[in-house]
This record gives sequence, C-alpha cells and structure tokens, in this order.
Amino acid sequence: MALAPMAASAQVRIKDIATFEGVRENQLVGYGLVVGLNGTGDSLRNSPFTQKSIEGMLERLGVGNLSEDNIKTANTAAVMVTAMLPPFARRGSTIDVVVSSLGDATSLRGGTLIVTPLSGADGEVYAVAQGPIAVAGYAAQGINASIVEGVPTVARIENGATVENEIDFRLASMKSIRIALRTPDFTTAQRVADAINDALGPNSATALDPTTVEVSGYDKTDVAGLMSDVENLMVQPDSVAKVVIDARSGTIVIGQNVRIDQVAVSQGGLTVMVREDLEVSQPEPITIGGNTVVVPQTTVGVDQEPANFTILDGDVSLQRLVDGLNAIGVTATQTISILQAIKAAGALHADLEII
Repeated sequence: MALAPMAASAQVRIKDIATFEGVRENQLVGYGLVVGLNGTGDSLRNSPFTQKSIEGMLERLGVGNLSEDNIKTANTAAVMVTAMLPPFARRGSTIDVVVSSLGDATSLRGGTLIVTPLSGADGEVYAVAQGPIAVAGYAAQGINASIVEGVPTVARIENGATVENEIDFRLASMKSIRIALRTPDFTTAQRVADAINDALGPNSATALDPTTVEVSGYDKTDVAGLMSDVENLMVQPDSVAKVVIDARSGTIVIGQNVRIDQVAVSQGGLTVMVREDLEVSQPEPITIGGNTVVVPQTTVGVDQEPANFTILDGDVSLQRLVDGLNAIGVTATQTISILQAIKAAGALHADLEII
C-alpha cells in the first residue's frame, strides 16, 4: 500500500503542461514483410495474405510463374509497421519504427524488414522503412515444453525509416498562436494567460476556454523565438481533488486538495474457527460383536476483535487522513473499502477513480 501525499503545487514551465496547436506528431502505418527468419515465420496455410505478398514481391523483382506448391517457406512473416512522424520533420531525416507480426509467426528475431512505404491518414506516403529488426523478447520450444520471455513478435528498428515527404506547415502563416493545455482547467488557463501578459504586455493572451489560450498581436518575423519565450514561462497549475486507486497492486494516490467531512472510521473483524478432530474408539478386550469406529470431535471457536474507531474531524486535510488510516493499522484492501465507504457516505469531497 502506498499513500502518497503530494507536496504543495510548484511552478512549472508552460511547455510541461501544454502544447502549441499545429505542432504535433502524425501517425504513419504500412504493411510489409520480414524475411530471414529461422523457421519462425508465418505458416502459409494459416496466413494466405503472407503467401500473396510473397508472390507479389517476387513478381516485382522479376521472379514470376510460381505456383502455390512452389512457395513453402517458413522464413517470412507479414507485419504491420507503425511510426510517429515528428513535427517539422524534413526530407532525409530518420525516425524509429515498430514492427508487429500480423500472422502466426512465433518470433521475428533475426529478421530483416524489406522496403515498406509508410502512409498517413490522408493516404500519402511520408516515409519508407527498411532494415534489420531488434527483438527484446525470446521464445524457446522443445517437444514437451516451451518458454516465452517478452513479446518476440514485436520489434523495433532504430532510425529504420527515412522521411520522403514533408508536411507543409509554416509558423508565419498562423494568424495567432494557440496553446492547448493537456489537462483542461479554467484556473490554469487563466494563470497561463496572465503569465504571458506579464511577459509580453497587456492583452497579448486570452483564455478562450479551459483548454485553449490564444496569443495574438506578435511579431510574425520571429515566431519561433516567441514560442520559445512563451513555453519557458513559469506558472502554477491548479488541479481538482482526486483519489486514484489501483486495486490490483494496492496503490493509493491522494491529491493535495482532498477534504473529508467529520466521520468515524471503524475497522474490526470476526473470526469463526471450526476444527474437526477424528478419534478412534476401540472395543474392550474379549468383546463379542465389538467394532472399531471413528468418532469425529468438532470444536467451534469465535474470536472477535474489538472495533477500533478513529474519528476524523471536519475539513480533514490529506495528512490528517493518512495519519487517521495509519492509526488503525489497515491494509491496502481495507483502505480501499474505507475510502469507498466514505465516498458513499458523501463525506469525501474528491473524485474517486479506480483503475
């Protein structure tokens, strides 16, 4: 169990809590083949798309007139290739790609991805990937046993794709700069606008909504310099009161602004023990018709722990709540139940999120 009190909110840079509108990554995807596998590729009977892809690739390379019976390789796997195109990526720069098996291949270790075009959401090709892949996991199999560590059917290629097409976007063409907060909040948006106005002058920035702050009236000849100055301004972000519980690991994180009305928390237990002892009853010596029998002896005991009450006064802070829960020595599971019960009673003034 981890009850993590958060320190008082500190000032952070705008770049750590927000992004600039238009300056973002773009998803790329492509379909290709990985060759050179040591018998761990797709079985062509179960992956007909792999066989069609092999036939199409060989035809483009001048190897044609192959029937289905001639292709029986197990060293090839059909894969999906994904990548993120960074903002302002220029032609000739390289990006990382992730290669994921599409068929029933057992491992991609030792394979090489052949030329694979990567397209964006608009259908245009923006990069081309190729090269040897690196697999973090491994798989070993014998006749009666096998072991798999990690995911050997997913691999990466560092700098495995070359950008072939640029996204046309110019900072100077924007009528205004918009800053998008990663966590929408009216107070934080207004604080960002105030910080920009203090640095650039009055009426330079306006909070349009809890997510967007617009900056206008700036010199368009040096937009990059302006954005650099703005993203390094310090602000103090605000946050809602929230309690996050991970029921699987027993981790509990309580936000700074969590408050609790006056409640009494009790934690106790009732244990009922039932024990069966088997005793053997022997007949007396020289007894006619006597039989040995097994006589069960049942013992029932009740152990009831006294109820421990901890009274939490009104407007309880985070530290007071943590001290109160630790005072009664509750476990992680019991703490989760207590927090849920306090929330159900209407005394917990915070969002309770269970993940």
